[in-house]
Amino acid sequence: MMSYKICLLPGDGIGPEVIACAKDVLTALPLELDFAESGIGFEEFQRSGSPLPDSTLQAIRHADATLFGAVTTPPAIPNYFSPVVRMRQSLDLYANLRPTRSIPHESSRPNIDILIVRENTEGLYSGIERLEDDGDRAITERVITRKGSERIIRKAFDMARQTNRKSVHVVHKANVLRQTCGLFRSVAFEIAKEYADIELKEMLVDTCAMELVRAPEQFEVVVTTNLFGDILSDEACMFVGGLGVAASGNIGAEAAVFEPVHGSAPPLMGTGKANPVAMFLATAMMLDYLNEVESAQRLRNAVNACILNGESTPDLSGELTTNQVTEKVIEKI
Repeated sequence: MMSYKICLLPGDGIGPEVIACAKDVLTALPLELDFAESGIGFEEFQRSGSPLPDSTLQAIRHADATLFGAVTTPPAIPNYFSPVVRMRQSLDLYANLRPTRSIPHESSRPNIDILIVRENTEGLYSGIERLEDDGDRAITERVITRKGSERIIRKAFDMARQTNRKSVHVVHKANVLRQTCGLFRSVAFEIAKEYADIELKEMLVDTCAMELVRAPEQFEVVVTTNLFGDILSDEACMFVGGLGVAASGNIGAEAAVFEPVHGSAPPLMGTGKANPVAMFLATAMMLDYLNEVESAQRLRNAVNACILNGESTPDLSGELTTNQVTEKVIEKI
């Protein structure tokens, strides 16, 4: 049996609660796992002076995979930065994968199975900003590179092929952003020639936002730039149960970090109302990444069985606490 080193980043708010649930669920699976915890987020900043210490980056690098809870990023605090954006850039976690699948619940539309593949290190989140004109003019540079575009688009086509999907939508705004989106679009058409078995479709981002609402079933894989992917993936998850069940993976050549999409949700801390399902689905993504496909499917099946039985937290109209949902999932595993 393979043994895996798993780095846990509990973070802030409900992060430690859902990470503890994930650890319990992983322990119930027939896997050999070695867990190590590291600090990230606002509490870590107050403790050590950095929201993302070098020791945490090293722990992620040395792990086979990492599970991350959530962080609080308060605005306008001197020397504070977004540890999530910094982590993605420092570890070159260039691909953000956001699966959007129907769940067996009345809040979810049926027959939706979309994978949004979002570029994760450049675009409008490149962090190059400045003030001019005595603070009356603010400028952010949108950086799109050929290398960044090639690898994210290739990732989207590879994921389509691995999951037996027949089409990839490249989503852009090249009619207005002619240089940046223009480069992203042209690279997509170049890469598509290497994948004759998969159809490349293109869509403007505003049209895509509309079409997601009108007929989400038409999409299989969507690949797009950083900001567009951030917005569209949050929109898409609302068709299948909302943020409480939305998971994501940040994948690079040498490291991978999996997380629920929800934030640190301070008002839910300690109330037992935090939905652990997003964390469980992020954990299943991690198991797929580690090629423990059978365990990943067992976990997803257990989660879906609980949702189908109404064994869920209040956001999915259930009456169970965070820990009670975890116990039910473990029973079904």
